Amino acid sequence: MATQYVTCPNCHTQNLSPAGRCTNCGTMLPFAPPAPMQPVYTQRPAGADKKVAAGLCGIFLGVFGVHKFILGYQQEGIIMLSVTLVTWIITGITCGIAAPLMMVPWVIGVVEGIMYLTKSDEEFVQTYVIGKKPWF
Repeated sequence: MATQYVTCPNCHTQNLSPAGRCTNCGTMLPFAPPAPMQPVYTQRPAGADKKVAAGLCGIFLGVFGVHKFILGYQQEGIIMLSVTLVTWIITGITCGIAAPLMMVPWVIGVVEGIMYLTKSDEEFVQTYVIGKKPWF
């Protein structure tokens, strides 16, 4: 909220409205009624529209790197997709012994999706759209 000032009728000094007397000459200040509250309309920062899509895709499709592609990180998306395919191949070759490896890209996707969704729009845009921070 903006600070209101009252001009002294005697010396024309600007004073804070609840002061009562002029800080310069001591003259009694006229009462200034508070300004009516104006509604505040905030506009979402550019790029904030990707937050929910990237967050949900990170949680549900993060294993395939879809959230990375949504944010424009093609190289990181290809890395996530490649890691997933490699873990599937290794798990198949080892007859399931390496199955815990399949959890790695899934956990990364879920963690990043939750991080996207818990940030404010401004923080999300600053970190991932402007700052281009591709991992965690």
